[in-house]
Amino acid sequence: MLISKLQKTTRSVGAMRHMHRSGAEGLPASAQHAAAEQPAPEETVTASFGRFISGLKAQHLTPTVLRRSKRMVLDSLGVGLLGSTTDVFQLALRHCQEMYAPDDISSVYGRSGTKLSPTLAAFVNGVAVHSMDFDDTWHPATHPSGAVLPALLAVSDMMPQNRKPSGLDLLLAFNVGIEIQGRLMRFSSGASNIPKKFHPPSVVGPMGGAAACAHLLSLDPSQCSHALAIAASLAGAPMANAATQSKPLHIGNASRLGMEAALLASRGLEASPLILDSVPGVAGFNAFYEDYMPLPLYLAQDEGHSFLIEDQDIAFKRFPAHLGMHWVVDAAASVHKLILGLDSGTVSASQVKDILLRVPRSKYINRPFPECEHQARHSFQFNACSALLDGEVTMQSFTAGAITRPELAALLSLVRVEHPDDNPANFDLMYGEVQVTLNGGDVLRGRCDTFYGHWRNPLTNESLRKKFRSNAGAVLPREKVEGLVETVEALDELPDCTPLLLKLQ
Repeated sequence: MLISKLQKTTRSVGAMRHMHRSGAEGLPASAQHAAAEQPAPEETVTASFGRFISGLKAQHLTPTVLRRSKRMVLDSLGVGLLGSTTDVFQLALRHCQEMYAPDDISSVYGRSGTKLSPTLAAFVNGVAVHSMDFDDTWHPATHPSGAVLPALLAVSDMMPQNRKPSGLDLLLAFNVGIEIQGRLMRFSSGASNIPKKFHPPSVVGPMGGAAACAHLLSLDPSQCSHALAIAASLAGAPMANAATQSKPLHIGNASRLGMEAALLASRGLEASPLILDSVPGVAGFNAFYEDYMPLPLYLAQDEGHSFLIEDQDIAFKRFPAHLGMHWVVDAAASVHKLILGLDSGTVSASQVKDILLRVPRSKYINRPFPECEHQARHSFQFNACSALLDGEVTMQSFTAGAITRPELAALLSLVRVEHPDDNPANFDLMYGEVQVTLNGGDVLRGRCDTFYGHWRNPLTNESLRKKFRSNAGAVLPREKVEGLVETVEALDELPDCTPLLLKLQ
């Protein structure tokens, strides 16, 4: 059984292995110079991350960090449960059931009695979380929760009943995974912008998943460093698969592969001790970011740790689409109200002469005529025109019937796009502007600098719970939905996380 193997492995792996730098005698001069430039093992960025992952304690979690991370857990569970109704989730689940031997250990979102091996459960549940692009988003741009929470729940499922982590243990490991992702993203200024090459959750997501699982498994600092290095070899997915059914696989793989990296490290597998360091002539994690400039991550034992989430909240989406869409939707919805105020009573394409969108330059979300739901979730034009017609964008906006409406097609044909120099492709700095010229000559404008749900204007607890109840209620009975709300709210007080695991089955 995998559980017993894990127990034996984690017991058999000894204390932290001390790295020793090889002597440079006898090497060519260039090799001697390169060896001399490498830091001592205990001074590396990679080693500092390992010590941080292993050493973080519950007392480092402030009330703000606890409150914000519990909100993230609740939202991620809700979008994951809703995502278990999608076609892409069904495909992933059927693939795992048919291609792998049954392993009745870890629960699957929204499926009573359906269990998989821990890594496959982490994979399909991660796919569910991102299947509708409804999950949380941070800055620099990534989706942090989906890469971490499914893996932690799967690991918790595989632990014996007498060794289940407490709710506080789970939250601490969750915050380790979130923090590692945020720190890595901040080592590159280019990572602050909407990505062009790699989808960030596929890059920092496996690292966060590995860190979170390594902490939950109580790995020592050296093993935690190796878990990160192993995860780096499993990271990376191109942006070309955005707006397709394959994009949710990025989150599923981040969760699964991060977990596998931690499990492999627990068994003694080793990898580069300099994976996070910037070593001349060596491509480590800096291969993903051209301007990568890493810094050590220190944890003062006699002081609290300053979590990134303490200083910057998370963005929670009100409707299932790429985060950039939320700016143009709010701007277009305000124009919708202006048109109604002209006593027209309705909004139709026959009233409109021209539509101008002023948005950031980002090729993969500039889609004039989307043909499917995944493209529509990544189209400035579609989301602006949907909000102009309906006054809002909802889950129903991405159904086949809504996408193919003649009225919507007529509006899409009128759209022009501009990319002002003062509107960067950056979730912290961008804005959305919609200008509509009517056939009668009226010019109506709407602008959004910070939408409701952005970290500068976060959803209230009431709004977040309303979203969760709507999402989770699509697959769970009301009493289980309410039970999950109460359980997550008191997660830091649970002696073990079993009640949470049971309510998800």
